[in-house]
Amino acid sequence: MTLDIETDVLIVGGGIMGSAVAALLREADPDLDIVMVDAGEPIGDTVGRHLHESDDPEIWERYNHRVASGIQGLYAGDETFRPVARSRDELELGMHRLATLGEDAEEFSGAALAWNAGGMGVHWTAATPSPGAQERWGEEDRWARDLETAARLLRITEAPLGPTVAGEPIVTALRERFTDVPADRTPRAMPMAVTVDGDRRIRTGPATIFPPIAVGGDPAFRLFTGTIATAIDHDTDAVIGARVHRYADGARGSIRALITIVCADALRTPQLLFASGIRPAALGRYLNEHAFISNRVLLDLDRFGLTLADLPPIPEGETVSDSLWLPASAEQPLQAQIMARPYIDDEGSPLAFGVGVSIYVPLDSRPENRIEFGDESDLAGMPRMRMHFSYSDADRTAIAKATDVMAEIAADLGEWDRASDSVLLAPGSSLHMTGTVRSGNIDDGTSVCDPGGRVWGFRNLFVAGNGVIPTPMAGNVTLTGVVTAIRAAESVTSLLARRTEVSA
Repeated sequence: MTLDIETDVLIVGGGIMGSAVAALLREADPDLDIVMVDAGEPIGDTVGRHLHESDDPEIWERYNHRVASGIQGLYAGDETFRPVARSRDELELGMHRLATLGEDAEEFSGAALAWNAGGMGVHWTAATPSPGAQERWGEEDRWARDLETAARLLRITEAPLGPTVAGEPIVTALRERFTDVPADRTPRAMPMAVTVDGDRRIRTGPATIFPPIAVGGDPAFRLFTGTIATAIDHDTDAVIGARVHRYADGARGSIRALITIVCADALRTPQLLFASGIRPAALGRYLNEHAFISNRVLLDLDRFGLTLADLPPIPEGETVSDSLWLPASAEQPLQAQIMARPYIDDEGSPLAFGVGVSIYVPLDSRPENRIEFGDESDLAGMPRMRMHFSYSDADRTAIAKATDVMAEIAADLGEWDRASDSVLLAPGSSLHMTGTVRSGNIDDGTSVCDPGGRVWGFRNLFVAGNGVIPTPMAGNVTLTGVVTAIRAAESVTSLLARRTEVSA
């Protein structure tokens, strides 16, 4: 059986970024023919639906159990290491450590990837802090417009969880400590990609952004799940499409497209380009994330004039009562994400108010931190990844300073033990990987694509997503990643308006 298809636009990857590109292309042209391939199968009965919204109680419970800690690295399960799976058939749908997928991840051991349709877009916590000035790049006057479009696509609500009566003292304490910051970067509730519907907070997933992923109804859109793009077909300066392989029945074929956009993720996008012989000097290099320091402290209720009776309930369907945010800025380069909740006994009576503080530390973007692709294959049949990652001297200094800041924040809130209540998590644990197909203004060997996501040397190949981000990031990266999808979609729309150039 073959999969030979022709289309206007091929999107590789059905997560947040791919769905954003599809939604914007459809807005620009209701008749544009779009094909999307996603290597994963759906979790549950709805493709691209966020797991928080699952009707299956087992799926819902598994997702919420894993996010309750507020530590991204634990979304892949509680085990730090699992044995390497021997075949794809051994992998359950969900998040897995890189080592489990057959990659060499000793130097980036906290990292994980989604093995399911919709990618990380069906798992993420939906935190969408806006990037500070130091995290942005390019023309500043474009950012307000692009962030507004991203907020619309993601359905962002500015303060969906708190601050409650117990969260307010946390925000106040942070504001009293961090005074030398711009007015728009003061501590506050964490913006989130959720729609508030009465007491419910509905997470945005790929199917929310582009509903045809889940419900169909768009005759010019076709989605193939369980179908991996194994190589991009190209000649000297133009892409013809991609070779694909459907796991379930072994079907193979080629999808011919005027334009191909790869939105696989920050690790699998460069992997696909490498497998296709598209290997700019910066491909897979400048691998980055933010260092992740996690802390737990019990709020000193007496200090803030609170009693157990004052503690707020946890909203139905949530794991915390408060999701709070210390923004990063040029004046204050760290981000803190605070997830707080009451602890209750078996009868539902409050016992204490727990505050989880995660500090994100931006790290140097260095070409030495990279993905090396070898001749061996991973479980997906793609070039095996070997992760190279280390901290620079400047990184270690920044992490040490951030650890001291964490101690100050914890002391402001309550009693804690530095040795047992705070930890620097393993590299990769943020799951916020960037830089591996980074953008740049010129093709000088330090970038993979131009500011609009067009891969250097090709007139009709684009990349979008977190891997395109070229700057060190302190904040959660999804909102900024969607900005790259917006810019790629604009580039593609402009190119499609000149179809004779595309097909020449």
